[in-house]
Amino acid sequence: MSTSVVADGPVESYVAAFDQLTSDASTPSWVQSMRRAAFERFASLGFPTTKNEDWHFTSVAPIADQEFVLLASKSGDVRREELEPFTFGARWDTMVFVNGRFAPELADCAKLPAGVKVWDLASAWTKAPSVVDMIGKIASYDNASFTALNTAFMHDGAVIQIAKDTQLDRPIHVLYVTDATAAKGMMHPRNLIVIGRNSKATVIESYVSTTNAMYLTNTVTEVSVAEGATLNHFTMQREAERSFHVGTVEVAQARDSHYVSFSLATGAALSRSNIYTTLDGEGSGATLNGLYMIEGEQHSDHQTQVIHSQPNTFSRELYKGVLDGRSHGVFNGKVYVHPIAQKTDGKQTNKTLLLSDTAQVDTKPQLEIFADDVKCTHGATIGQIDATALFYLKSRGIENGLARRLLTYAFAADVLETIEVDEIRQSLERMSLERFV
Repeated sequence: MSTSVVADGPVESYVAAFDQLTSDASTPSWVQSMRRAAFERFASLGFPTTKNEDWHFTSVAPIADQEFVLLASKSGDVRREELEPFTFGARWDTMVFVNGRFAPELADCAKLPAGVKVWDLASAWTKAPSVVDMIGKIASYDNASFTALNTAFMHDGAVIQIAKDTQLDRPIHVLYVTDATAAKGMMHPRNLIVIGRNSKATVIESYVSTTNAMYLTNTVTEVSVAEGATLNHFTMQREAERSFHVGTVEVAQARDSHYVSFSLATGAALSRSNIYTTLDGEGSGATLNGLYMIEGEQHSDHQTQVIHSQPNTFSRELYKGVLDGRSHGVFNGKVYVHPIAQKTDGKQTNKTLLLSDTAQVDTKPQLEIFADDVKCTHGATIGQIDATALFYLKSRGIENGLARRLLTYAFAADVLETIEVDEIRQSLERMSLERFV
């Protein structure tokens, strides 16, 4: 199947890879059609530039200038013991993907609780067509280059369905790991999470690496949270230091639902995290928290968007960044309130700690309010380690390095305390103490 797309510039290098993927006759025709439409849109949009308001502080030239190879078949040689540093010391139901492809021999999801079904996307096309029919209906690629690119190349990923009235007592962990085989490669995981009415679940997405190779991970997760349901969703980005990571989560929420997100970013040379949710049912709410800790020449961009589409909805956001070296952090939080969305209650906070004089951050809270009976606030602070607190600790015999680490941990502590999963909270507490040794 040959594409008729005419592309030039950086997009041209993706045409051959697209032809390679769409030549697979085993993929359903409707998937091929979706891929083709998405690739045509990607070719039309091209990569975003800093002229685009949403990308004003982040240049993707380091990605656009590379020619990545599509990892279209299973590769890599990751052993089970190599996964231990990334499992938080817990034995949860786990799906493992190596270099973007499902690795059933490493997975541990044979005994799922009642009401829970999981598939790898490549199998779900035929095994669960009524579920995956939702793909592409939550995450739009009309004006999103990387979502269009992901949709064009989507092949594997996690599909999770939680039946109505199901309460999970342990998380489901989706673990994406790359090894040296992924060097110069690109992966486009596509995930779908469907939470049934009045259900409650925790899903963890981890993106990690056992190598320091350069590669691209461009992931999209679509989430549907039904009436009265709650999803606790963790996205943990701990990629290789030379890699590139673009992650997008788009959520559709029904009446009285609650979407609780925690985003972590410590890896990748250049990373971008988009978390967008639409509160499309009265009484629904979103809680978006995040922590990014970067150093050296790392660049980490975080974008959130909460659309209040119905009355009596709420949103809470707390994002914190710790930056060292010559790193660059970006935070842009958007809250949009429709005219019908009276009684909206929204609060957004972004705080950044700069550990060096050469680190920098750009933060831009945005409120667009078209209703008159609302409570919406936002705030952003940027600062360095408190000299008085540092002097106090040193005067008590604590050496300078440890004192700075303790104060850095104290800065991160209040956002970490929002994590209800003990294993994750304790692991990230240790990380925040050890990150800037």
